[in-house]
Amino acid sequence: WLETAVLSWLTRIYSGGSAKADSLDEKTRLAIDKFKQKLFYHLYETYTNMRISQLFNIIIEYPDSEPAINDLKYCLQKTDLRKTLVASLQEALRTRLLHPGVNTPDILTAYIAAIKALRQLDPTGLLLETVTEPIKSYLRSRNDTVRCVVSGLLDDFPSDLADELVKGESLQLDDGSVDEENEDWDNWMPDPVDADPSKSNQRRMSDIISMLVNIYGSQDLFVNEYRTLLADRLLSQLNYHTDREIRHLELLKRRFGENQLHYCEVMLKDIYDSKRIDGLIQTNPIYNNSGQAGSSSSSDGFSTSALILSAQFWPPFKEEWKLELPKFVQNQLDKYVKTFETLKGNRTLCWKPHLGNVNLEIELKDRKIDISVSPVHATIIMHFQEKNQWNIEELAVKMHIPPTLLRRKITFWVSQGLLKEVENDVFVLQEETNSKNRSIAEPCVVEEEETESAMASASDQREEELQVFWSYIVGMLTNLDSMPLERIHQMLKMFASQGPGAVECGLPELRQFLDKKVREHQLLFSGGFYRLPKL
Repeated sequence: WLETAVLSWLTRIYSGGSAKADSLDEKTRLAIDKFKQKLFYHLYETYTNMRISQLFNIIIEYPDSEPAINDLKYCLQKTDLRKTLVASLQEALRTRLLHPGVNTPDILTAYIAAIKALRQLDPTGLLLETVTEPIKSYLRSRNDTVRCVVSGLLDDFPSDLADELVKGESLQLDDGSVDEENEDWDNWMPDPVDADPSKSNQRRMSDIISMLVNIYGSQDLFVNEYRTLLADRLLSQLNYHTDREIRHLELLKRRFGENQLHYCEVMLKDIYDSKRIDGLIQTNPIYNNSGQAGSSSSSDGFSTSALILSAQFWPPFKEEWKLELPKFVQNQLDKYVKTFETLKGNRTLCWKPHLGNVNLEIELKDRKIDISVSPVHATIIMHFQEKNQWNIEELAVKMHIPPTLLRRKITFWVSQGLLKEVENDVFVLQEETNSKNRSIAEPCVVEEEETESAMASASDQREEELQVFWSYIVGMLTNLDSMPLERIHQMLKMFASQGPGAVECGLPELRQFLDKKVREHQLLFSGGFYRLPKL
């Protein structure tokens, strides 16, 4: 349009109505050429500014917006608007993405789209590195970032992270250990003059998963979160099917290495061994005969299966109360343990009674219900066999659980119409359904409330690991009075992070740990130095 309309019109003015530039003298042609350059620059600048103002939406809609990215890439080569682009996009990210109203998965999705779009816009990676720094800082501040990343990697549905995992590229960390790049010299592009040459290889080679891991500078958090997520999945499905988990583990081993995921291999092996051992126990005469002689309850003789876990390889469980199971249930578990001890000699089982799943068949006067619930819910309804009415305080003492927890759990049976609160904290069994209530004449399976994780979160586990450093820090500050952060970090690396199984801690993570101690009044911080409070 500029060539055919504007410049043609300009030529006609200078040539007296002719559209041919040949009729112009040399001086006039030079004047038109200079004006032409100014017009083209103005055109590129105007178009670039327009696209920069739309860049956030262009990134979110990538790859559908790929033609707009290509246009902007070409225009940036003609204009000097990189700084304008960086400032405008960072401001758009802060106001439209990086605030509490946006869910963490949505922020991660936008971050991945930004990685893809900005890499196409600037293959050197410098633009990506500069623009996305606020995103990385904000994601570090969110507690659920690691879990969202790991969940995305293990998603059964097509997603950016799941697709990246299938590619199977090795992880590239920002520690200088990147392999030499396989340069495509025909398409090589130099870094901009303001780029850090020491990070050139990392910017070009790091894939999406590596960049997400590098938000924290260590893969330990992600491996620990995967262990926790794997444990939750294995304990929630309560069966011996691990094909999907084995596939995910093999893909992750290509990324993180076998040594990092050794514990996860043992966890999956525990499930396989549990299936084999449970099969042996179910066919063992000791297990089948011990419950038949002298059985005094019609409830005895129910089938029991167990997942047998190697405690030292699984993530730590949440600190839980010791649920007191009904006597006949505990007898059945003791029988299972006794049979296991005959098979395994000097090994025994330690039950986690608050975990697992119970299939109940409840017979009432006018209906029969088949339902699958947690051991806590099953224990609650079983106690209503003894008597039809219980007080919350009395039942809590009987079950050895906090009354507040019992109050929350018992509402499940109220919602199913089996219990009714007749007085404050007093519940009665409903043998017959009210005519106004829905009929449950046929057996049915009822979904239980959403289960909570049985495992301690990765952040809780990491907090426990970092407590190893606390005694070293207290000793150093006792002897040296006060120390800056960098000095503490160097001393810990020298003395506390050596040997097999040593816990590693980066400088940002150590700063967060020490700042937390300051908030808890266990440390003082002044002038860049940490010191112990005076007693």
